[in-house]
Amino acid sequence: MSIIDELTRQAGRIAGDVQTSIRRARVEGERRLLQRQHRAALEELGERAYALVKSGELPEAPLAAEVAAVEAKLGEIEAKAAEIDRTEPEGPAAEAADGEPTSPEDPSRAAFPMVGGTGGQDAGGDGDDRSPGPGWEAADRFFRKD
Repeated sequence: MSIIDELTRQAGRIAGDVQTSIRRARVEGERRLLQRQHRAALEELGERAYALVKSGELPEAPLAAEVAAVEAKLGEIEAKAAEIDRTEPEGPAAEAADGEPTSPEDPSRAAFPMVGGTGGQDAGGDGDDRSPGPGWEAADRFFRKD
């Protein structure tokens, strides 16, 4: 057998393996999509059944354990939400770098307390002439075109 025949045979086998792999991957992707759709349908069914049980249209007895588990998790979620509402930042994290307290009107101040002002040296013409900080000033000096 010549080398060309051997290479042709190996190339054909590799091409067949690739096609098989592609088919397998496509079928696997379709299977996963169907599984996600099935889970979504079960979720919708569960939400609907829970609503029917709570409204009294469906007897609670056969689903009592599942309804109790759902209500327990809802209670845990509400408790955590209340805990989050009760906690207020204290100490240096409660103030921005420029010493001004963070406010609910400016969520970026709460999320990024290390940033002092709104940035820029009155670039927007809004009267805010605070310095953006030493790092920005150094970068400005470095990239300045004189």
